[in-house]
Amino acid sequence: MCFYGEVYYKLHYVCVSCRVSFKRHTYPQREQPCPNCARPLVCAGHDFAPPRRRDARGWSVVAAVLAAGLRYEGRSACGCDREPRFRPRTRSELRARQAVAARDGLAHAEVFARVDPWAPSGD
Repeated sequence: MCFYGEVYYKLHYVCVSCRVSFKRHTYPQREQPCPNCARPLVCAGHDFAPPRRRDARGWSVVAAVLAAGLRYEGRSACGCDREPRFRPRTRSELRARQAVAARDGLAHAEVFARVDPWAPSGD
């Protein structure tokens, strides 16, 4: 059964500075502004689960993941072929992955997507 193939789902858009998240339809030609601060919203993907607004540490992890160019997206367009990918949720997971990226000279996006940061990529 197709997860995203049958119905069009809205994407999550995030303003990290205001710590808010919105679900909106995607308009590629228009920039989505934050209603609070008017800065552009960042697309976080279909499978984003925002931390609570007062959780500054959780939002710092979200900011680092989105700054690396990753989205909280794991399923294909129809959703049949794979499960959601791993993304760090705590600052300790984030620090471990940043240490591995610095040690091995890898891009943060590649290391953030690994379940075990110390294991070499088996792609």
